[in-house]
Amino acid sequence: MEYGLICKCKKVSYSDVERVLHQEKKFDDVTKAFEEVQKETQCSTGCGGCYNKILDAISEIMMGK
Repeated sequence: MEYGLICKCKKVSYSDVERVLHQEKKFDDVTKAFEEVQKETQCSTGCGGCYNKILDAISEIMMGK
């Protein structure tokens, strides 16, 4: 997983995604977690090319790796 910039259009990094997820109490669903990350960071609202990278980052963070 790339730990730098994930969403180049909105300049969202892996650590930005991690920060949003750690602000929330619990996420059981990757889709709901994505929606919250997108709401907070605006990731994947430009070209959309980072969608899978954002999902991968969320999954990795949720698994504690």
